[in-house]
Amino acid sequence: MAIDDLSLIPGVKQVIVVNNALKLPKGKLAAQVAHAAVAAFLEAGEAARQQWLAEGMPKIVLKADSDQELLALHALAQAQSIPVYLVTDAGKTVLPEGTMTCLGLGPAAEPELDKLTGQLKLL
Repeated sequence: MAIDDLSLIPGVKQVIVVNNALKLPKGKLAAQVAHAAVAAFLEAGEAARQQWLAEGMPKIVLKADSDQELLALHALAQAQSIPVYLVTDAGKTVLPEGTMTCLGLGPAAEPELDKLTGQLKLL
């Protein structure tokens, strides 16, 4: 089954993983999570996007402890053909340019995302 053929999957969702080591201010955190959600959505195939929209855009926000954890998840997602986007900051406010703030995954099949991120804790 192709990753974009989700007609047999009961549900899709999106997962945002935040670099919790940064201890971002609430406003900055919200902006970075929004960047990850939109960018990952744009990386997904049309069928996944449409199913996700139809299901109410379910998403969950989790935390990672480091850049290394984000990079490892990014590599695993790419290897599994899961839509993924790594957000790096532009450096215009509180963070240096290039700081890895969060990772957007999906929309994709829930079981596939759960295998990848099920060990992470809620933000």
